[in-house]
Amino acid sequence: MSQQKSKKTLINWDLVTVNPNNKNWNWTDLFYFWGVNIQSVIGFSLITSLYVIYELNSFIVFFGTILGSFLVLFFSNLIGKPSQKFGLPFVVLLRSSLGFKGAKYFGLLRCLVGISLFGIQTYFLSKSFSYLLRIILFYIDPSILNQEIFLTFFLGMNIIDWSAIIIAILFQSFLFSMGMNFNKKIISFSAIAVYLGMMIFFFSVLLSDVKFTFQAFVNILDLQNFVNKNNIGPILTVAGTIFAYFSIIIISFGDFSRYVKNESELKKGNLSLILNLIIFSFFALFIVSGVDSFLKQDIENLNRIFTNPTDIIGKLDNLLITNFVLVLIIIASASTNMIVNFIPSQYTLINFIPSSLSLKKSSILIALLGFLVGIFWLTLLSQIGILSFIDTFAAFFGPLFGVMIADFYLIQKGNLNNKDIYSMEKGSTYYYSGGWHIKGVFALIIGFIFSAATIWNSNLMFLQSYSWIIGAFISLLIYYLLAKE
Repeated sequence: MSQQKSKKTLINWDLVTVNPNNKNWNWTDLFYFWGVNIQSVIGFSLITSLYVIYELNSFIVFFGTILGSFLVLFFSNLIGKPSQKFGLPFVVLLRSSLGFKGAKYFGLLRCLVGISLFGIQTYFLSKSFSYLLRIILFYIDPSILNQEIFLTFFLGMNIIDWSAIIIAILFQSFLFSMGMNFNKKIISFSAIAVYLGMMIFFFSVLLSDVKFTFQAFVNILDLQNFVNKNNIGPILTVAGTIFAYFSIIIISFGDFSRYVKNESELKKGNLSLILNLIIFSFFALFIVSGVDSFLKQDIENLNRIFTNPTDIIGKLDNLLITNFVLVLIIIASASTNMIVNFIPSQYTLINFIPSSLSLKKSSILIALLGFLVGIFWLTLLSQIGILSFIDTFAAFFGPLFGVMIADFYLIQKGNLNNKDIYSMEKGSTYYYSGGWHIKGVFALIIGFIFSAATIWNSNLMFLQSYSWIIGAFISLLIYYLLAKE
């Protein structure tokens, strides 16, 4: 779509209210959405690790997971409602509480975190492409991988790795720049494909020896001492871990809820998060326990439990299963990368220069920056502790949520001036002080200090899983006290 002729405008066709005809998401689409968010290598490892590695009572882990998902559900309903009601992405709604300049610059933090994580996850996604390329080359000629060209490395990668990361970048940036209607199809396809794949993997493990694998699954379900006050701590720890995993998507959930038909579908769809966690946890745990019981028959594997799917397929020594799982990992990782990192980065980047950027142009920019992050991840960025800086920037997300919620529900009483949200004129509702809402900025920074303290203060690190909630509550309270009449 063509942009406004004026270079000084906040209007962009990708940021305006969604056409009612395009509000075609229902609860099943949100079921797929939440499914994709959990269907990643990290999600698989996280869920299985909570059950298997930490030796916690299985019911404690289960209820901790459910508690964590209810927290995600609660906050997602709060942040999703205004976007669903007005059809606007998160960063445009942010103009109401921070002013149009405040939203422009603080919203860019979501873009910086998104692009960084997009590049890092693309690096790991490229490893699956790399494995497939090696399998293909080995199938063509077993000796070809011993050629000198494949033994030459630059920035920690050889020609196969470089080819893989370029394929991964082009594959994702092309697919994700097609618009939300196409993205919706990607999300539903990915969720269904991965669940079908896990079901096939589940039955292949089960039917290999029904009694043996079922008993292995039952053995890890420790049901003892369920009713015990000492379980409160572990429940809260698990709940915080689950919430922290999903917290990055909450702040930009409006980028997706703006396409939901009505509030009823929104609430039903968010409730499906719990169903997704139950289904995914069951399949993941059964697969890990079943495969582990077979691997334990080899003395080399007695002291290790494999919870990472790439480690599991590496031990199975089955080419068909390896290729099958690699394809599932590619599908799951790419779609998760799209939801968590790519689309939020698109909107916040467009909002930074609304007169010049479109979905296509922003996608190219994200791809280029993500590519740079990906190629320097192994040799530079991972060595300098870049994730600590990303966590610090992400510490703004809870406070951003807090000021937005306080503004929409407590100050604006659920109302929004849809015309002035795009206005840069003095005297407009959201002009504030030259485009900055000082009260909102102050509340945001105070909340950030409390949130970031759980990352950098060693005495407060035990609260890090709840840093998002702490920052959100502090900013909400301060903003309300400052902005109320």
